[in-house]
Amino acid sequence: MNLFKNFKRKTEEDIFTKIGCNIDSYENTHIAMDKSYELSEFFSIIKDIISNNTVKQMKLYRQHCNTSTYKHCMQVAYYTYIACKKLKLDYISATRAAMLHDLFLYDWRKKNRDIALPGLHAYVHPHIALENANKLFDLNDIEKDIILKHMWPVTFAFPRYKESYIVTIMDKYSACLETYLYIQEKLKAKTFYKYAYIFLSMLFFRIV
Repeated sequence: MNLFKNFKRKTEEDIFTKIGCNIDSYENTHIAMDKSYELSEFFSIIKDIISNNTVKQMKLYRQHCNTSTYKHCMQVAYYTYIACKKLKLDYISATRAAMLHDLFLYDWRKKNRDIALPGLHAYVHPHIALENANKLFDLNDIEKDIILKHMWPVTFAFPRYKESYIVTIMDKYSACLETYLYIQEKLKAKTFYKYAYIFLSMLFFRIV
């Protein structure tokens, strides 16, 4: 089945192309997790969220390595969608909340930020994300709990719903996967330059 048959646009801002490219890079995991669901339903669930201009600002901030906050949230949302649907949970609420779980809109790496944090980023950003999301969307109790407690067990309050636990797991899984792929890419680049250097050196000495 061609999962991308409905994805016609090819512009830089095309979110279908972005997630499509991302899923291709996670091909083995994707095939193992999802053999029956098309992405069309996934995007229909978060369409109003990813169309929001404030949410789009997440593209401007890095989350893990070279992954933007926007892309990270979409990855978590997609894996949440698959897991919750298979487990017959409220996958719509879980998917929507996962797309909003890191809506904090600042660079957490910088000491000098536009926003003054009342504590460490890891502990306070769920509250900031929930506050921002509440201003934009009418959230239900499950969505609020997911956003507020997605950092568990780093934060101590236990999630209230099964869907909340799924998002905490997928959040950490996605973060580890992003970091692994980043390191793998860097190592491949180093290997390429290493062999390119050896080849050019051999060529140079052959000429002289």
